[in-house]
Amino acid sequence: MRVTGFDCDVLVIGGGIVGLSTAYALTQAAPGTRVTVLEKEDGPARHQTGRNSGVIHSGIYYRPDSLKARYAVRGAAEMVAFCAEQGIPHEVTGKLIVATERTELPRLHALVQRGRENGIPVRELGPAQIAEYEPEVRGLAAIHVGTTGVCDYPAVAARLGELSGAEIRYGTEVVRISRRPDTGVAVLTSTGAVLRARALVNCAGLHCDRVARLAGDDQGVRIVPFRGEYYDLARPGLVKGLVYPVPDPAFPFLGVHLTRGVGGGVHVGPNAVPAAAREGYDWRTVRPAELAATLTWPGSWRIAGRHWRYGAGEIHRSLSRRAFTEAVRRLLPAVEEADLHPAPSGVRAQAVLRDGTLVDDFLIREAPRTIHVLNAPSPAATASLPIGREVARRALGVLGVMGVPPAP
Repeated sequence: MRVTGFDCDVLVIGGGIVGLSTAYALTQAAPGTRVTVLEKEDGPARHQTGRNSGVIHSGIYYRPDSLKARYAVRGAAEMVAFCAEQGIPHEVTGKLIVATERTELPRLHALVQRGRENGIPVRELGPAQIAEYEPEVRGLAAIHVGTTGVCDYPAVAARLGELSGAEIRYGTEVVRISRRPDTGVAVLTSTGAVLRARALVNCAGLHCDRVARLAGDDQGVRIVPFRGEYYDLARPGLVKGLVYPVPDPAFPFLGVHLTRGVGGGVHVGPNAVPAAAREGYDWRTVRPAELAATLTWPGSWRIAGRHWRYGAGEIHRSLSRRAFTEAVRRLLPAVEEADLHPAPSGVRAQAVLRDGTLVDDFLIREAPRTIHVLNAPSPAATASLPIGREVARRALGVLGVMGVPPAP
């Protein structure tokens, strides 16, 4: 493929909330910028964006001054404002983070300090105060985080696409990328079309590392997919809002939690088990080439070696509804196995380094005429508006559009 002219200024790969937020930010910051979005599915937000619990995260969990902390705190406020302006279902519910064992109390107190460092107001609660918020929840202590909420992220993504004015091509997968730093980028799609752009943005989520390698950029990370399995609570009246356990700081997963969504139902989960495909939403879905890529990445084996006990517990809870129910009962003793009805699962696109380190922050890297978003799992939906602005700023820099400030 030879780049001879341009079909657009910026070509965005990926029609999830981060890709569509980037398209929106590009046209907001530089009106007249021609943006095309390519999405292999037949609509927006079909993977991570549309398969999470819909939580607007406060930012309390994340290391102070990290991108996750800064963008989640700002993004939560912006997401609530965006939903209000656009008439998208949302609610600021607040949430409880509950310690059920004495060994969790130091971690709970550490979260209080982290919340304060990140500028998030928190209230410490004893058992009686927990019952005021959630009568059926039991714990030794808890914190209440008032800025947490819920929203309809697929609706947000769709609206961002509409507002961007970008050309969005669904059912269009990228199969080849040719890049010449002095002239631009050409992309061959599954439809046989060739698109030429001055700059390329990779927001391909579960496939972002593969797209980076198509562009000739091996960034030293691989996406190792972890499936999160959910249940719907048959008795949603047991839960008033959002209830979380105290997370293990060694992992980027928040543990099995209870989330009352915008429709009034209560989602329970997720756990975190290795998936045998990038889009492996159940145990039956196995894609040999993708599984082989995971198994041949040294970081996968190093994770398994370090955390096999944790992983074995997650797999046990995946295969046994009784074991999953017992995990939920730590927070909600009244729940019964019959209360849990299987719900659609999601897959987390977790970037892993060669040494087995789980990348714990958003990861955005630049290459000639290309911006790669290589780690954007939760809380990326919450933080999508600031992430989109930052990616757009870098892409506009490739185009020579100066003066666009970085995302705060």
